[in-house]
Amino acid sequence: MTRPVGPAPVGPDVTRRRLLRGIGAGALGLAALPLAGCALEAAHAAGDSETPEDELTFLISNLDGGWVPSKSAISSYEANVWQQLTDKLVHTDEKGTITPWIAESWDVASDSTEFTLHLKDGVTFSDGTALDADAVVANLDVWAKGRPDAGIAKVGLFPGSTYDGAEALDERTVHVRFTAPSLSFLPTLGYHGCLLLSPESVARSLGEQSDLAHQIGSGPFVLDSWAASDHVTLVRREDYDWAPPVLGRGGAAALRKLTFKVLPDDTLRASAARAHQSDVSYNVNPQVLDSFTEAGFTIEVPRYLGFTHGFRVRTNVAPFDDVRVRRAISRGIDRDEILRTVFTKDWESATSWLQSSVPEAEDHSDLFPFDPDSAAQLLDDAGWTGRSDDGYRTKDGTELAFTLYPTPYLTGSVPEAELISQQLGRLGIRVATQKIDVAGYSGKVEDNPDQGLAEVTRSFVDAGTVAGVITADGEDWFALEDSDERLVDLAGQVAGTADRTERAGVIDELSQHVLEQAYFIPLEQNVQRIYVQTPELSGITFNAVAIPSYHAATKTGSGSDGEGADA
Repeated sequence: MTRPVGPAPVGPDVTRRRLLRGIGAGALGLAALPLAGCALEAAHAAGDSETPEDELTFLISNLDGGWVPSKSAISSYEANVWQQLTDKLVHTDEKGTITPWIAESWDVASDSTEFTLHLKDGVTFSDGTALDADAVVANLDVWAKGRPDAGIAKVGLFPGSTYDGAEALDERTVHVRFTAPSLSFLPTLGYHGCLLLSPESVARSLGEQSDLAHQIGSGPFVLDSWAASDHVTLVRREDYDWAPPVLGRGGAAALRKLTFKVLPDDTLRASAARAHQSDVSYNVNPQVLDSFTEAGFTIEVPRYLGFTHGFRVRTNVAPFDDVRVRRAISRGIDRDEILRTVFTKDWESATSWLQSSVPEAEDHSDLFPFDPDSAAQLLDDAGWTGRSDDGYRTKDGTELAFTLYPTPYLTGSVPEAELISQQLGRLGIRVATQKIDVAGYSGKVEDNPDQGLAEVTRSFVDAGTVAGVITADGEDWFALEDSDERLVDLAGQVAGTADRTERAGVIDELSQHVLEQAYFIPLEQNVQRIYVQTPELSGITFNAVAIPSYHAATKTGSGSDGEGADA
């Protein structure tokens, strides 16, 4: 067996020090964090005092995804705003359980191809227009099909490929048809991409939709003001009275005002939380979380239903067109070292390409063990036996090398990519890393057909939607088109079965096939959203995709009169 003679291995202590330098204050604790007063002033903070008890200040690194719903509704950033401005037809919780919201009940055909939604009476959008059956049909149509001629995309995980249309039977009844069983339809109505907007908003041009002021929802808050890369301020909608019962509060929201302030620097967001200059600081460095817990802050690290954090592989891009190389990369990654070095005890290793909270997920970690000896042999077998002057593997004069672009949607992705670069370097693979911001990430990575590895931080509310991203009819994640007949067959069975027990078995077969072929290289269970909250804040509920609702949220002293609250 040929042994790597390339870059010298980096010891764990050196690795940890280097990585911590890259992610800020790290494990040094809160005392090491700089004061954030100047930065907050620049971000239009309201001074150094705590916000009033009926207001909430939420610090976020960016809102660069814009306000076209088809582009930003599922963003880890803008979704925090959308959740307060809009409602959904159903509420889906972190276990995938659906409960009524705007649809107060529904009927399902025995073959799951037809659904009848019965809508709550008296619901209106914030401009006063009715959220009626016609409005729901307008939303369903754009979720399923988009408006391609206008540049408006469909919702990627909505079962649009089998959507056969919807019609308003009366003002409060909607009939929806599919050409094949659609077990995922009802749960996906609670997906953050399926937000309800007024028909006028839905019909606007792409340019008009980019203005948040044109997005009219029916949620518990309405827009007060916004400025790009600066802030979004929402105020309570006083006549709101149709929250999902699961939130535990009726009537208007307890909080009067929500302000989302953009503060790009992770360390400054953490220091603002420490100084009680914010109520919520979003996605701070994981290495300071223990210090916040010790100081009495509330740390929320909700895990959503969806895919684990990992790499989807474009199999038509060299060297990833060789399954031996894909498997070698997967077996050359030490996931335990990543957890020890980059994250904290709140993170766990991936056990499949699906989050362990997904009901159909099984433990298949035996299909991607850390096994550097096996990885080296696979690379030898694939013909990567030569060496460059720098000690990296070569084949026919070509060096085994590629670039990782850490996702901007996951805190810790930069040091994680750097550590993976070191780990694969020990196998003789040259891995460069390059940081890309949110604005440039899609073009450079997700939509770039020449980029072999793309990080996945994707949620869903029902595993039946998986087929929509891995086959040629959907997003063709693995660039296989229809060449893998087994994948196509299994994906079709997942999407088309009307029996949940039968579907669970097929999903497990599909998972094993994806992992055996190393189409997906799992890393860790996805904790994409980190909320550092003041201990005075309570009443927050997270949905299936780990986005909070602040309708029932209170701060110490706010909402104490019980007005609007359920008994």
